[in-house]
Amino acid sequence: MENKWMRAALPALLIHGSIGTVYSWSVFKQAVADYIGQSVPNVEWSFSIAILFLGLSAAVLGHFVEQDIKKSALLSTLFFVVGMVGTGISIQQKSLIGIYIFYGVIMGIGLGIGYLTPVKNLMLWFHQNKGLGTGLAVAGFGLAKMVFSPIMMALQESIGLWQMFVILAGVFAIMMLAGAALIRKPLDWVEEPLENKFRPTDFLKNSTFIGIWLMFYLNITAGLAIISQEKDILAGLTNSKGTLVFSVAAIATVVSIDAFFNAAGRVGLASLSDRLKDRNTVYKLIFAGSIVMSLLAYFLPLTSLLMPVILVATFFFINAGYGGGFSALPPLLSDRFGMKAISKIHGLTLTAWAAAGLSGNQLASFIVHGLHMSYQTVFIAIAILYALALIISATIVKPHQMLVK
Repeated sequence: MENKWMRAALPALLIHGSIGTVYSWSVFKQAVADYIGQSVPNVEWSFSIAILFLGLSAAVLGHFVEQDIKKSALLSTLFFVVGMVGTGISIQQKSLIGIYIFYGVIMGIGLGIGYLTPVKNLMLWFHQNKGLGTGLAVAGFGLAKMVFSPIMMALQESIGLWQMFVILAGVFAIMMLAGAALIRKPLDWVEEPLENKFRPTDFLKNSTFIGIWLMFYLNITAGLAIISQEKDILAGLTNSKGTLVFSVAAIATVVSIDAFFNAAGRVGLASLSDRLKDRNTVYKLIFAGSIVMSLLAYFLPLTSLLMPVILVATFFFINAGYGGGFSALPPLLSDRFGMKAISKIHGLTLTAWAAAGLSGNQLASFIVHGLHMSYQTVFIAIAILYALALIISATIVKPHQMLVK
């Protein structure tokens, strides 16, 4: 039991494999809107609030995670499970405010604490391959969507929408409690107190940190704009005869497989960063490839025979780059700022995720529902975002260090 797989990798997958189901949002958002009698844009704010509080709680509670990962794992379990149960009850009561509070605020806090908890631990256990370690830590987010999206769709059909949340809350409670029981830092690791008081304002003045924050924010915003709309984009695609291209079963399969690419990107791209002179190169590859795929999806005619293939390939690539952007972040930060306060620095950077939670899916929703433009227009919008991120990665994120003492 005293090894990196049982004390770091497995707990990370159990915790992230539960909280990562937040990315199954597109599977049930329309059903929630229909059940409670609200519009999709109104319901969409639940997801945005959840990501907002994920980032805010990670930033505020980074010091707590740094001190005791077992307690942080238990606290994450409490907030996440209560949020799931409360969401189910709120749906049953047709309360949009209740969904905002339980799915958005309470579950969002559980997401933030749970996301941070395994990351530093894995970098400590996998100290020679930090990218692989963090890739394993956050791979559960991608795997969660792949595993639980079809389960959620089946449960909605068999037992009902709000009942699905209550039942899965019990499943996730068992998984996360098992993760909390197993997780532990290496016995030879001693947390050293910081010589100086940690001041977030110091990082707000550092151009490299600002550059990392901005490119992380842009990658998440662009990714969320697509990930949150996948089911709707596929459901609306027709051929030249006006016939739907994807069946319900085919959509479920694509959503499940692109979640695999999300997880594979988290492990593969972070592991690749271990072999590169500068981990920032991974981000340049992600942004350049995403620009190419987004432009293909935009300029190819919707009725083209190649469109379904290009569309699915674009989903797969963006999911891989989205996931890889998350997993490569902690080792990139440790290269630039050291390991001493990595949970706090990582938490501070995750405020970019909070901001993106308010802009990503809302950007897509505004284009489609607000401006009444096609889903294809979303692809040109995110191509511009990826181009900005590539420029920032190439010009602002410098290779020199600013170690925290």
